[in-house]
Amino acid sequence: MGKFIFVTGGVLSGLGKGITSASIGLLMKSRGLKTTNIKIDPYLNYDAGTMNPYQHGEVFVLDGGGEVDLDLGNYERFLDTNLTFDHNITTGKVYAAVIEKERRGDYLGATVQVIPHITNEIKERIRKIAADYDVVIVEVGGTVGDIESMPFLEAARQMQLEEGRDNVAFVHVTYVPKLKVVGEQKTKPTQHSVKELRSLGILPDAIVARSEDPLEEGARKKISLFTNVPEEAVISAYDVEDTYEVPLLLEKEGLGRYLAKRLGLGENEPDLDAWREMVERYRSLTETVEIAVVGKYVKLADSYLSIKEALKHSSVASGVKVKIRWIEAEDVEKHGVGLIEGVDGIIVPGGFGARGTEGKMMAIRYARENDIPFLGICFGFQLTVVEFARNVLGMEGAHSTEIDPQTPYPVVDLLPEQKGIDHLGGTMRLGAYPVKIKPDTLARKVYGKELVYERHRHRWEVNPEFIEKFEDAGLVFSGISGDDKRRMEILELPENRYFIATQFHPEFKSRPMKPAPVFRGLVKAAKERAKD
Repeated sequence: MGKFIFVTGGVLSGLGKGITSASIGLLMKSRGLKTTNIKIDPYLNYDAGTMNPYQHGEVFVLDGGGEVDLDLGNYERFLDTNLTFDHNITTGKVYAAVIEKERRGDYLGATVQVIPHITNEIKERIRKIAADYDVVIVEVGGTVGDIESMPFLEAARQMQLEEGRDNVAFVHVTYVPKLKVVGEQKTKPTQHSVKELRSLGILPDAIVARSEDPLEEGARKKISLFTNVPEEAVISAYDVEDTYEVPLLLEKEGLGRYLAKRLGLGENEPDLDAWREMVERYRSLTETVEIAVVGKYVKLADSYLSIKEALKHSSVASGVKVKIRWIEAEDVEKHGVGLIEGVDGIIVPGGFGARGTEGKMMAIRYARENDIPFLGICFGFQLTVVEFARNVLGMEGAHSTEIDPQTPYPVVDLLPEQKGIDHLGGTMRLGAYPVKIKPDTLARKVYGKELVYERHRHRWEVNPEFIEKFEDAGLVFSGISGDDKRRMEILELPENRYFIATQFHPEFKSRPMKPAPVFRGLVKAAKERAKD
């Protein structure tokens, strides 16, 4: 029988439940247990696909095409695994399924209610995933007390009753502030949060106390006393420099050992040597390079979380720490490319809509003309095509029809078979697709093989009618779709030191010890340029 660990949060949002859940997953996996993570998002959206990155951070895309919460990206990176759309449970999915069953008559005329119908649907979805694993960590999004989370917490309570206490554990992540005026850590918010959780019938087995500094012994004892949680299970999760240090911190604090004991999972020592070496290598880096990310959502760093992590992974592999200069594309339009001067590399990431497009193209042109290592991603790939058309081929007014439907040079357009589809979701290319890489190209050099599978999230494509003109002018399309040779996937400029752009999102498959090849290549090129 599989074991379940539910991770809940209290006091306030943004404490790091996702990193805590991912870390617990790693601690279980490192003990030789087959482990996976599930994220519950209480919002009514069916998935994260339509959310503005300012609202909820980046939309993470899975191999199967699911658009999910960014925490699934953390899970994949920490566990070095590929998850499915079913690993992200939302209120929208649950209610849609229940209503569909009611319409079909599956409930035999019963009055459909939150209990038992909604809670049964939630439990069924969790158990479906759990069938293939020894341990499942289920993160319940939101904060205890939120009305949206209530059905999920009730389902979790019922699961402990049905599965048996020996098979279900609860970890509560809370906040312990330190007020400057009194100079001591305050446990009252934690006490109230646990009281709220207990009122729902859930007794936490462990408390992960988030704080700026290590938890004081007095605070630990007080939390234990007032929450009825053993002192050994009150875990100090203080701020660390890098999120990849968190699993090591939680293991040092004894959380992995305590949970394994609590659930009867044996006494195997965790094998964290490779992870510890990776963390130590990153921590010891002294040489730095600066890479600009010119985007349209840079005011919220989580909007480009996977890019930030991919650069971190490449830092370890390249022996140089990347400092990111976040630049708002609209600011480039207002103040010029002087904002980019002095960097060792430039990334223009994905995005939707017209805002900031000219600023992104100014950054692309600056990288191309000044031979600065460059990586364009998704919309950044498309705008690289537009910039080249305008400033190298002299196609004044060239654009993507997404931004300018009346452009005289539609160098980026929907393919003919897409244009007859009214529902935009029907034209979206989502998930992992094969990409064939041409020999004797930069792409072939960085990937080291002919066929790769990368994750996509886009609609518009390079217009096949213009490809020959681009290639005649020196632009090389070094990667094409494996299933449709009309779809361009990778472009590069051979004359430049490192100038590459991808229609797909390579950051989604980057791992701490297996960085995305094009990111690793960018950081390596930036390091070499910094030495010139």
